[in-house]
Amino acid sequence: MRHFVFAAVLLALSGCAEFHQAPGVIAHPASDWRTIATPSDRERLKEWRTAFVDALRSARAGGHAADIEREGALLEPDAALGGGPIPNGLYRCRTIKVGSKTMGMLPFVAYPAFDCRIQQDGELQDFAKLTGSQRQVGSIFPGDPLRQVFLGTLVLGDETRAFQYGRDMQRDVAGYVERIGPNRWRLIMPRPHFESQMDVLELVPAQ
Repeated sequence: MRHFVFAAVLLALSGCAEFHQAPGVIAHPASDWRTIATPSDRERLKEWRTAFVDALRSARAGGHAADIEREGALLEPDAALGGGPIPNGLYRCRTIKVGSKTMGMLPFVAYPAFDCRIQQDGELQDFAKLTGSQRQVGSIFPGDPLRQVFLGTLVLGDETRAFQYGRDMQRDVAGYVERIGPNRWRLIMPRPHFESQMDVLELVPAQ
């Protein structure tokens, strides 16, 4: 509860300070994400589809069926198309929080677009959400033919440095990067530690 209250206060702030990724979010990078992921995150990734379906059910029960339909492939659990790694570059990215962890929380919240960046770092790709009050930062690993794996941490409010992955479970983030259309990708994050049952971050190249 303490972590949730802290996050809620930060969300009430302007949330527009730019974040510059610091090295070392993943302490010992390796090409196989399984050697790095915490047991908790391996379980979250394993149960991603169940989490997605549960989150959509919660949102629909809360009166957001039309909002879900309007997003199309972005909120369809099996929309991944494959096609190789997401290209490096700058993206416009917007987050939708689906399903609520706690009674009284909104079961569907769509945020405006912020700035994200993907860049190469050896065999891996670095991902950073650069602006906003909740900013995921970490590494994208090879996955399977349909998706890549993201492991990282959450940066809040006016913080300028990220926690190292695995040091604070409440800050750890795990998800999948999937292509869902021409020049359209998403990062799905099952059972995040704050607020929602599923966070879905849409990624489209910046113009």
